[in-house]
Parts: sequence; structure tokens; C-alpha cells
Amino acid sequence: ACGGMFCDNQQDPMPVDQTGEVILFRVTADSVEAHIQIQYDPNTEASRFAWIVPVTAQPEITVGSERLFLNVQNATVPAYGFQSSFEACDYGGGDYGGYDGSSCSGGATGAGTSGGGSGGPGGEDPPMMGGTTVLAQDSVGAFDYAILESQTVDDLMTWLGDNAYYQDPNAAPILDEYIQEGHLFVAFRLTQGSSVGEIHPIVLTYPGNEPCVPIRLTRIAAQQDMDIRAFFLGDDRFAPTNYRHVVVNPLKLDHFQFAGNYKEAVTLAVDGPEAEGHAFVTEYAGESKVVPTEGVYSELWDAGVFQGATPLTVVSLLDAAELFRCVGDVCESYHALVPGLLAKYVPVPDGVEPDAFYSCVECFADLVDMAAWDAAAFAAELDERVIQPGKHAVDMLGSHPYLTRLYTTLSPAEMTVDPVFHETSGLEEIDLRSSLASVYTPCAGATTVTLSGFTPVDVKVFQTWPDVAPESMPWAERVELVPPVGTPQVLLDNTEVIEQLIGEWNAGARVDSPQPRCYGDDDDDDDGTDTANADGDDEGCGCRADGGGLQPVVFACLLLGGALLGRRRRR
Repeated sequence: ACGGMFCDNQQDPMPVDQTGEVILFRVTADSVEAHIQIQYDPNTEASRFAWIVPVTAQPEITVGSERLFLNVQNATVPAYGFQSSFEACDYGGGDYGGYDGSSCSGGATGAGTSGGGSGGPGGEDPPMMGGTTVLAQDSVGAFDYAILESQTVDDLMTWLGDNAYYQDPNAAPILDEYIQEGHLFVAFRLTQGSSVGEIHPIVLTYPGNEPCVPIRLTRIAAQQDMDIRAFFLGDDRFAPTNYRHVVVNPLKLDHFQFAGNYKEAVTLAVDGPEAEGHAFVTEYAGESKVVPTEGVYSELWDAGVFQGATPLTVVSLLDAAELFRCVGDVCESYHALVPGLLAKYVPVPDGVEPDAFYSCVECFADLVDMAAWDAAAFAAELDERVIQPGKHAVDMLGSHPYLTRLYTTLSPAEMTVDPVFHETSGLEEIDLRSSLASVYTPCAGATTVTLSGFTPVDVKVFQTWPDVAPESMPWAERVELVPPVGTPQVLLDNTEVIEQLIGEWNAGARVDSPQPRCYGDDDDDDDGTDTANADGDDEGCGCRADGGGLQPVVFACLLLGGALLGRRRRR
């Protein structure tokens, strides 16, 4: 989540550890719509917390779609792997290292892995409490909120404390910075009776066209190298304004292990020279239609159907809407917020397993808590938290043709500047969803890997990604500033250094790929031949491709699903 998050932990308020930030911006000519996914470490066991977000103008506040975040992240997640090709060699009918061409040697998988409130009474001045003005105060979804304007940080901290919005004294200096810059604050807390399982994204819509992530306040609760991922829907590609843009050196990503070191590589690239800890990488920039709308919204979703529901019929109605389904005694929710709503309005009786209960509520009719059920309230919350956010998300995807995905990691000490972003035109599209290294194994000689734009690199240890000059090889291929108009300004280009190190690596001792015993080697025939290369000058075995020429036989595999994929998603 953006801003600072704190929890009420017994006697002393404390920050809730934040494991990452994911925010999606919709940018128009005169407004910014920030969809904020709230993430925190569940091990904190915080049942109540406050979340403070600095804003530049008074926003409209609504509920966001959790499924939108899931679909956007899954549709654009970077994926790394390799494709292999083998020179066709004639080994006299023998096999080649056990390879029979029936399976793929490499696949691509994930990198490492990605109702509005109202103000005060009409016509009246907002209430002033001490030096803090309450511009608006209401509830949205599972949260109470207040929009505040304070004269001093003491005024703000006093108001938050007096109104049970828990805060951390360590946040005071950072809050004071925002006050001096003219910011307002939106304070959130869980409504009474809401559970952590009901937490949902929040949408802040405010005037302007410059999206910003208020990261400074996050540092009091952030973990080291915290993931920051920002998505942008608009008419063109987005880039950081006051942060650098980095292209990661692809040779530092272990494609043989499907880039399991992706986060480390990005972290070291953005922490390197010229980037200095304040930079983003672009993971996707292209058409927004790659994002599926399945599960985000359905015409089957109708809150009115639930107005006359009872605890005994609500599960079947959710089934008909394809939101929640039980097969036998196993239940599955197709929306993240539905289980929380069921738990609130149709709580599971003590001593009963949830799946057993919801798969046959009528079987436990005598144990149903009828006092917890309110059909009108259930329908209203389903509409506010599930149906309307989903419908808006689908409309939003359809109205903006371009999607950008940016990623970085930041540690608390680096959270000193709020990143600002801008739309820019003329830049190329970027798609890392299928980033494959080409692996070529000849009949004789070293196997090589080729990455786009670079000289092939020798593989010196069989099936091990080449760790070329680990002490000297830069993690970033390029560091640049991206202006709103025109080509990027290159601050650092390591292409020549990378090529030089590859050349030195390849010039070193070559290690041939493991080769099978060749047909005719040391044979016992009396024909006087040992190998097909009778002169003994050629390296390795004598190879002959059918048809008289050496032709590459290519085996490439991009696994798209199933258990073989082992897809490691970054979110």
C-alpha cells in the first residue's frame, strides 16, 4: 500500500510490515485514478490498523477490484527460459547423450516468478478540530476514512490519536515534510467488525495528470528491498520522471534456472552506477488487451437477486452467479472477497468445517446464526465491493489501449524521493513475457547461448549458466533518463564492456559439450579406419548430416501451462 500503515498491537501502536506495493494508475487529460492494492505481512497478526496516504488534492474514494490486479499481473509477468537446437550428427544409429527428440530441453517460466464518500453537510464549512480540518469523513467498503488538512504535524498526530487512527511517532518527521509541501492526508482504518480477510483495494481519484507514489512514508514499515510495481493505463507508454530507467543485463539472469535470481538482478541493477537506488525497469509496454476480463466482472452478477436471499439460499445464488461453488464437500471461491462476506453474514458454527457447512447450510439449519444475516446489507456490500468495482475495471480496460508495467525494489533508506511518472510517445514496445535464450549444441565444440543483441557465449560447465566475469560484469546493460518527448538520454551504456567480457570469456579455455561415442570409434574392424575423420585433424567425432550437409535440428519449447511449467510468478 502507498503511504504509512500502522497497527494496534495490544498497548503500543506499531508499523505493519509491508511486503510490497502494487498500484495501478489510470491517467486521463485531467485526472489520475490510483488503484492501490493493500499488501502487508500477515504474520504481524494485526486485527486493526491505520493507513495514512498523502495526497495532493481532495480525492474521490471508491472500492477497487482485487481480481483486476490478479489479471493484470498474471497477463504481463516476465518469463525467462531457453530454447535448444542441436546440430544433426550421424552417430551411426546411436543416441546423442540419451536425447531422443521426444521432450523439450527448456521452457519459459516466471521470473523469480507479477461507493464514493461524501464530505460534511452541504453548504457548511468543514469541521476544524485543533489545527486539523476534516474535509470529508465516511466509510467505503471495509474501511472508515477521513480526509484531513493539518497545520502542523502535532495537530495531525493529535487528531489521529484522538480518533483511533493508530500512528507511529517515527512517522512525524515524514508527515511534517508532506505538510510543508501542502499535502492533504487520507486516513483509513478497518470498520468495526471487519476482518483482515475483507481487506480490498482502494481507488483514489484526484485532479491532475501526473501519477505519483508517496513512498517516503512507507519507509517506517517497509522491509529491505521491498517490491514496488506500478501499472499504467493510458494512450501511450509511461516512464519515471524523477527516477532513472534501467535495462537489466540479460546475461546476469540465469535462463537455465528460469531467472530465479530475477529480483536480485533487478535490485543490483537499480542500485548500480548512475541509477543509485532510484530507478525502474520496464517489464511490459504494449496493448492492454492482453489482460483478460474473466473473473473481473460478469453479467451474471446482480445484487438485486440477493435482496430476498436467506442463509439457506445465499450459497446457491452465489453458485448461479459463478462467484462461489461447492462440489461435494469442497468449496471454492471465484472472487477473493466473497469468503469474507460469507463469514460475516453466514458465520461458520463452532466445531464445523467451513467447506462442510457451506456445501450444505441446510444440514446445519439449527446452528445457523440468523442474527448475523441481513439480506439488504449483504446485497449492498456485494454490489459495492465486488460488482461495481469489477464493472468499472472492465470499462477502464476497454477505454485505454496501452498498458505499462514498471518494477523496482526499494529499501527503507532509499525511500527518500516519491517517484513521479509521465506518459511519453515514440518509445518501443517491451514484452518480457517470453524471454528465451537460444542454446546451440554442435557436434563438436562448446555449447553456446545467445541473447538478443550480444555475441554468443560459451557454456563451459555442462547445463550451467555461464557466469561471465562475475566481479566485473555489470548488472545493468543501460541506464537512461526518459523525457516526455524525444529519445531517452543515455547516462550509462555498458554494451561495449559486456561484449569485451564475453570475448575474454570465450577466448579462455573452451570446454567441449559432452559427446556420445561415435560410430566406428576404435572399432575392431580390419578396414583400417578409427573415425570418419581419418586424418585426425578435426575436433571430436566425425559427424555427417543426412542429405550431405550439416543442418541444425531445432527443438524449442515454450510451456504454457500444467504441472510441467513450474511457473514462478512475480507479483
